[in-house]
Amino acid sequence: MRLQDKVILITGSGSGIGKSTALLFAKEGATVIVNDLQLDKGEETAEEIRSAGGKALFLPADVTKPDSVKPMVDRIIAEYGRIDVLFNNAGISGVGALHEIEPEQWDKVVNVNIRGVYVPSKYVLPHMMEARQGSIINMSSCVAEIGLARRALYAATKGAVLSLTKSMQVDYAEYGIRVNALLPGTILTPFVENYLRTGYDDPEKAIASIKTRQLSGDLGRPEDVAKAALFLASDDSKFMMGSPLYIDGGVTFGKNA
Repeated sequence: MRLQDKVILITGSGSGIGKSTALLFAKEGATVIVNDLQLDKGEETAEEIRSAGGKALFLPADVTKPDSVKPMVDRIIAEYGRIDVLFNNAGISGVGALHEIEPEQWDKVVNVNIRGVYVPSKYVLPHMMEARQGSIINMSSCVAEIGLARRALYAATKGAVLSLTKSMQVDYAEYGIRVNALLPGTILTPFVENYLRTGYDDPEKAIASIKTRQLSGDLGRPEDVAKAALFLASDDSKFMMGSPLYIDGGVTFGKNA
């Protein structure tokens, strides 16, 4: 029970990595605040936790909008008195070479992936500062540190999140707050599965090609990232500050011959 009695807010936890993390955190004793814009998916995650004997509350909110996030944070504080961990997991992808990306697409991905970290952090941080403790986990990506074809927009946002993580750590270390980032490789989430099915004539060939990028020879699973998030949320990582944690199957630092 590494998260016993901790109150944890996970954005974008209706599916994929966020959902797997919410389920794992609940098993480890946390009260999980599930956040998502998809009402059915968010409530489904919370109900699954409660059915297994865990504690969860679903609060829908748009992580890019202060007038949506602030009331959510206020309710959590009113009901539980604190937020021990914030996992800024919500994000979307953007595919294409730079000249192919329309301004509207650029703005949307930047808004969700960067502003969606800023806004929840802005309203949670004062409570952590008052408590003089807390852990913030930001979802970056291994593409923040490598070049990958047709991922310029996504890489730009995840690079920004990694840089933001380091600067946040400097600003909030004196309050006992830790800020770290997760850098996954290609993870077989429902989003990725749908992208492979709809974006390629031969999805199986596409998966095989992606696997060759990773020294593991396989794609990651949401549970792999959830376990890394558990480490950052728990006291096991108490000496990690402003650090990137890679869960990428060897993409970043390895290369097949």
